[in-house]
Parts: sequence; structure tokens; C-alpha cells
Amino acid sequence: MAESLLAVKGVSRSFGGLKAVSDVSLDVPQGSLCALIGPNGAGKTTLFALVSGFLKPERGSVHFQSQDITGREPHRNAMQGMTRTFQIVQPFAQQTVRQNIAVGAHLRTPGRRAALAQAESVAARVGLAAQLDRPASELTVAGRKRLELARALATQPQLLLLDEVLAGLNPTEIAEMIPVVRGIADSGITVLMIEHVMQAVMSLAERVWVLAQGQLIAAGTPAQVTRDERVIEAYLGHGTAARLRAAEVAA
Repeated sequence: MAESLLAVKGVSRSFGGLKAVSDVSLDVPQGSLCALIGPNGAGKTTLFALVSGFLKPERGSVHFQSQDITGREPHRNAMQGMTRTFQIVQPFAQQTVRQNIAVGAHLRTPGRRAALAQAESVAARVGLAAQLDRPASELTVAGRKRLELARALATQPQLLLLDEVLAGLNPTEIAEMIPVVRGIADSGITVLMIEHVMQAVMSLAERVWVLAQGQLIAAGTPAQVTRDERVIEAYLGHGTAARLRAAEVAA
């Protein structure tokens, strides 16, 4: 089994008495593509914030590359190789796509010319090569999602935390984005993604963790968690679970 790149151990966080994340533990192997799923309000994005340093856990620890980084600032985690995207994308609207991506590149590339050149290379990886000189404000929702992904990739991460990169996309756009995410993982970047599009999770993820009401209720392969009664009751519903199993058999 691959060495763990990210190890979350018994992490908890409350807000005003509400337990947003409660005693969650998970290990993300080096070189894997894994997913975190669960209903809205389950604590998934809060867990990402705790892992990446935007929030500090009340209890528990986060280890990255075998180093304790619990509560460490996001920019320091990014320098070590952990980068996250955000569910609500907010590009620099008046800057071009190229300039937006260069913002991420500047983490490791101080020279402006080199950062802009790197932005061009990253844009090609996510399907934005033809949009490089357009203002970010002119991009579609799908384009902005790709731009958010490109800015994160430009930081040259070892671990990429993707927060609903497929949210708001239509079926065609989702189908076009799935190979992009798979290509990132195939390039050697470890990926942990929050996702509601279960067909994508089934297609992409090697391992899945399921959160509900801040607690981890299941873990395993996509096929295993879609058969788990706790997951069906808390999140999928019997109809969705049956459709996913049928699709798996058909594939």
C-alpha cells in the first residue's frame, strides 16, 4: 500500500455549540485520487478548511508528508505542496485568464515572464489555452471552474484538495471535466475531492469517505460505500444507490 501523504487524526471543530466535524480520521495515500462525499451541511468543506489551515481544529491533528501541520497557516501549507480550490470561484474578474493563473504560479516562480509562461502551460492542461487572453469576467461557469483549477495547479502542488469542482456544470461539461481531473491524478498529483456528482465519484475515486452530521459514517471503495445502508439512508437514497449499482454492472 502507498505511503500516506495526508493523515487526519481525530479532528473536531464546533461552531456555537454545533459540532461541524466530530472526531474524523482519514489517510490519503500518496498518488491516489480519493473523494469525500455526504449531504449538504455534513462538514465536508469545514474538514477541508481544517486540513488546509483556514481553520484550526479544537481537537485532533493533521499530518502532511509525515509532518504535523495542525493549524498551520494556509500559505505555509501551500509552500509545502498542499493547495485547495473553493466551491465558490472568485477569479480576478478584470484580469485575463493568463494573469489569473500566473497568480498561482508566483508561489514558486517570482519572475513575471516565467510565471506567465507557466500559466500558458497550465491552461493547456485544463482546456483553457484558447481563452488565455480573455478577461476572466467573460468566462462561463465551466470556464471559471477550470480557471480555479488552473490557479491551484500553477502552485505545483503535491496534494490538491478540490471542493466541488463539478458543481454547477451540465452533464456535457461534467463529462468534459472528468478526464481533466483524471489527468491531474495520472500526472502524479494526489487528489482529494469533495463531490456530489456520484457518477464522477464512481468513475474517478479509488477510495471514498462519507460524512454525515460531522461524523464519518463509512469508508471504502465507491462500490462499497454505495452498498452501505448508513450511506443510503443518510445521503444517497435507495433510488440513487440502485442506479449507481446498475451503472456499475453495465460498465
